[in-house]
Amino acid sequence: MIALTGLVVRRLGLLIALLAVVFVVVDLLPGNAARAVLGRDAGADRIAAKEHELGLDRPLPVRFWNWFSGAATGDFGTTARGQSVNELLAAKFPQTLLLASVAMLATVVISLLCGLWWSARPTGFTARVMQPSSAFVIAVPEFVVATLLVLVFSLWLDWLPAVTFTDRSGYPASPEMLILPVAALAIPQAGWNSRVVRGALIDAAAAPHVESAVLNGLPERTVLLRHVLPFALPTIATSFATSVGTLFGGALVVETIFNYPGMGAMVAGSVSDRDTALVAAVVAMTGTTIMCVLLLADAIRAWANRGRR
Repeated sequence: MIALTGLVVRRLGLLIALLAVVFVVVDLLPGNAARAVLGRDAGADRIAAKEHELGLDRPLPVRFWNWFSGAATGDFGTTARGQSVNELLAAKFPQTLLLASVAMLATVVISLLCGLWWSARPTGFTARVMQPSSAFVIAVPEFVVATLLVLVFSLWLDWLPAVTFTDRSGYPASPEMLILPVAALAIPQAGWNSRVVRGALIDAAAAPHVESAVLNGLPERTVLLRHVLPFALPTIATSFATSVGTLFGGALVVETIFNYPGMGAMVAGSVSDRDTALVAAVVAMTGTTIMCVLLLADAIRAWANRGRR
């Protein structure tokens, strides 16, 4: 329990440091929120009044503390245009979370199936195909994958929609509108994690206790489930956990390509407006989600390693 508490404290410290970096980086960008909101034709008096209203005339540490003290109570403040950040996040974050979660589920299923097959038949035809194809999809960024999917499945074959329409709830109007965005996110991550799963299983299978189990005549499935997977699980869980951050980052780009109703357009607009409060709130939400997934991976690793101590 003490170790878990220390781990949570360290992760929270990293998240706070990341939020402070966000404030510094946005502050270093040319212009500020007052100029972005009022436009180029605004006079110096109006800009100065808006800067005072937004608190931009205060020192950066004071602004960060004011925002952080509110965020710690669940109040992320207002945007430079006067909208509630909490309401914006409530309207957009669940859609991005849905997209990233479905993409993560697809990544896990595909990676486990491909990694298991690949490690069991390392010299077969499938392995020879997966070796270059997985390297290819890892090297291709999400927006290129998304463009290729739109070209093939929307424009050439006319099987799936290239844009996302929403219903009254703000979510995609039909499940098929999720297929291409999810595929654009999951394909590169599945390529990477399939390689990790394969490598972890091969390394675990080379352990002496696995060889002893095989020599004792245990069935192949028993050897895999009882002696190989538990030793490979920490590596696999860590790889999946680190993919969560990449999926969230890629989701913001993929959402723009498919007109998906998530945080992508909102984040782009907030950076254009130099809206530090909104950018930091998005980072806080995604960072907290990633931190929870990493803690889950740590718990899985601790559970898998319990028998080795």
